[in-house]
Amino acid sequence: MGARGAPSRRRLAGRRLRYLPTGSFPFLLLLLLLCIQLGGGQKKKENLLAEKVEQLMEWSSRRSIFRMNGDKFRKFIKAPPRNYSMIVMFTALQPQRQCSVCRQANEEYQILANSWRYSSAFCNKLFFSMVDYDEGTDVFQQLNMNSAPTFMHFPPKGRPKRADTFDLQRIGFAAEQLAKWIADRTDVHIRVFRPPNYSGTIALALLVSLVGGLLYLRRNNLEFIYNKTGWAMVSLCIVFAMTSGQMWNHIRGPPYAHKNPHNGQVSYIHGSSQAQFVAESHIILVLNAAITMGMVLLNEAATSKGDVGKRRIICLVGLGLVVFFFSFLLSIFRSKYHGYPYRLPHEDKGRTP
Repeated sequence: MGARGAPSRRRLAGRRLRYLPTGSFPFLLLLLLLCIQLGGGQKKKENLLAEKVEQLMEWSSRRSIFRMNGDKFRKFIKAPPRNYSMIVMFTALQPQRQCSVCRQANEEYQILANSWRYSSAFCNKLFFSMVDYDEGTDVFQQLNMNSAPTFMHFPPKGRPKRADTFDLQRIGFAAEQLAKWIADRTDVHIRVFRPPNYSGTIALALLVSLVGGLLYLRRNNLEFIYNKTGWAMVSLCIVFAMTSGQMWNHIRGPPYAHKNPHNGQVSYIHGSSQAQFVAESHIILVLNAAITMGMVLLNEAATSKGDVGKRRIICLVGLGLVVFFFSFLLSIFRSKYHGYPYRLPHEDKGRTP
C-alpha cells in the first residue's frame, strides 16, 4: 500500500502545480526579492547606526564635547538612523567675533558635559557637541539661526520641537539649568560636579584677616565700632546689592550684555521683565545709590543749621539727583514693563477708542 500510494501522491502534486495560474510565479518571485531587499536594508541600517554610535563613543572617550562642521552635523545629527539624543551648542568662539557671552556659556557647557562623561550613568544615549559659526556657517544658514550662543536638543526620532531650544534669555546658561532642561527633554538626569573654587574661601580669609588686623591695631580705641555712619554705609551697600538683582544673577547666571549679531549693537538692558543682564544690575545699583544720595542731601539741607545759602545749594543738588536719576530709573522700568503706566479698570472703560 505504501509503494502504491507514493506515485499517486506525486501525480496529485503534479496536477496541483499544473492548475496554478501562470501569472502567480512572477508575483511570488517579486515578493521573495522584496523580502530579501527589506531584510538587507534593515541590516544595512543597523550596521550604519552601529558605526555612527561607535564613532561618537570614540570621540566622547577623547573629549566630552566634540566639534562639528557641516558634513558631520548632517551625518550624525540630521541623517537617520539615530537612536541617541544630541545636545548641540551653536556658538562663535573666535576672537574676532568678540562674543564674551559665548565664552562664558562655553565654560558652563564644558562643566555639564564633563559631569555627564565622568558619571556612572554615562551611556550612548546622549552626546554633547558644538558647532562654531566659523566652522559651520552652512549649518547656521540651514537652521535660520542668527544669534549665539544657542542650545538645541535633537531627539532620536523626528524633528526638534520648540521646547528643544533652550530659553537662554529667560533662564540663563548655568550648568544646573541646562541639566534640568536636558532631564525634561531626554529623561537623562545629570548631576553637575563643579571643579573646586577656592576664590571665595581665600576672599573670606583675607577679609577676616583684615578685620582682625584692624581690630588689633585699634585695640586701645574701639569707638569706631559704634559709629552709626559706618554701619549705615555697610547696610546701604547690602541693600543696593540685593535690590539690584545680584542674587538673581548668582542663581541664574545671565550674560553680562547682549550683542546683536546683525548690527553689532550691544544691549545692557534686557527687554523682558522676566530676565536681566549683569550690566543691568550694575546700572540699577548706581541709580539707586544716586537717588539715595539725593535723599540724604535733602534731609541734610532740611535739618542742618548752617548758612541758608549753603543749605539752599545742597537742597537743589539733592533735588536734582532725585529727579534726574529717578526719571532714568522709571524709563528703564517702562521699557521692561510695557503695560506701564498702569490704569484702573474703570479708567479703561471711560476711555474712548
